[in-house]
Amino acid sequence: MVAPFSPTGRVEVVAQQLLGCVLSSGAVAGRIVEVEAYGAEDDAASHAFRGPTARNASMFGSPGTLYVYLIYGMHWCANVACGPPGEASAVLIRALEPVQGLDLMWSRRPKARAEVDLCSGPGKLCASLDITGDHDGVSLLRSPPGSFGPTLRRGSLHGGEEIVCGPRIGITKEVDRPWRFAISGNRYMSRPLM
Repeated sequence: MVAPFSPTGRVEVVAQQLLGCVLSSGAVAGRIVEVEAYGAEDDAASHAFRGPTARNASMFGSPGTLYVYLIYGMHWCANVACGPPGEASAVLIRALEPVQGLDLMWSRRPKARAEVDLCSGPGKLCASLDITGDHDGVSLLRSPPGSFGPTLRRGSLHGGEEIVCGPRIGITKEVDRPWRFAISGNRYMSRPLM
């Protein structure tokens, strides 16, 4: 059993604690079912590997800070910073199980073919929740529920759910590090764990 979510700690521990928490933005929300952990100077796959830059500054922010970046010039990705201020580490949110505002999610993701496609990937969930670069640097822990910006609420695993882990995906360095975590058997994952 993983301890309740704390925004500060070893990135691989915080990643597991985020599973079951609810990420919301305005009228839409989803339960976090898959994440990946990224360290700093000890993790060549991390954006913080070479130190702070204008792009990754939010990774070095206070725990609970949202780090949002654009990938392939078209998809936003949302991460939760979890190191002490000045020490970068972040957890990429890979997939959500939609729990609120499905009609709005569908309108934002008209090419989705099924409910499981709405938030089954970092870019998809950001589109569904309308998370963009404008949200980079905001605190997920200080915004009141129902506010415009994204917020994070504590959650937990449901009875019988377990956490599984495996290698991260979509990277070329540190590919064997088992820092991808998911709720076992959850059908909303971006890809099955190998």
